Amino acid sequence: MSSPIPLISLWKPIVAMAAVIVASNLLVQYPIGEWLTWGAFTYPLVFLVTDLTNRAVGPQAARRVAWAGLLIAVVVSLALGPWRIALASCTAFIVAQLLDISVFNRWRQSSWWKAPLLGSIVASIVDTVLFFSIAFAGEAGVDWRMLAAGDLAVKGLMALLLLAPYRALLPHLPAWGEAIRAR
Repeated sequence: MSSPIPLISLWKPIVAMAAVIVASNLLVQYPIGEWLTWGAFTYPLVFLVTDLTNRAVGPQAARRVAWAGLLIAVVVSLALGPWRIALASCTAFIVAQLLDISVFNRWRQSSWWKAPLLGSIVASIVDTVLFFSIAFAGEAGVDWRMLAAGDLAVKGLMALLLLAPYRALLPHLPAWGEAIRAR
């Protein structure tokens, strides 16, 4: 078993992960109509960050990025938003990220698109149910099931759309992975 990649070597995906979580935690508080929030458009980027890291340097590094990004994002989210949103985000995020990494690894030897698409879709379902049930269940005047359904539909669409940047970045991942391992 190889030694873990130092966190400092993973700073770029960690910063990207934290930025997406914080932005999504803020944007999820702003509905678009009765069935969607702005966070649905930004949150799927966390799966792109995880999947690119997983493909470049493996599942151990992807898990480290998820945990480090979560730690940073929770602290910032607690400072910027309601504690219930931060708690919901923390719980749903880490469960979904670990699930995404697991599903991705199961499908990583298949066609280039299967691992990121299946991982993102499965993880998005779990993430959405956990997040919205914790963040908004019992809130007067908030139909969290409607918001969850709308967000999940957009997350599914985003999972498909994010295959384009994933595919575009694939040729660059071996060099990025080697650079990280060399540090």
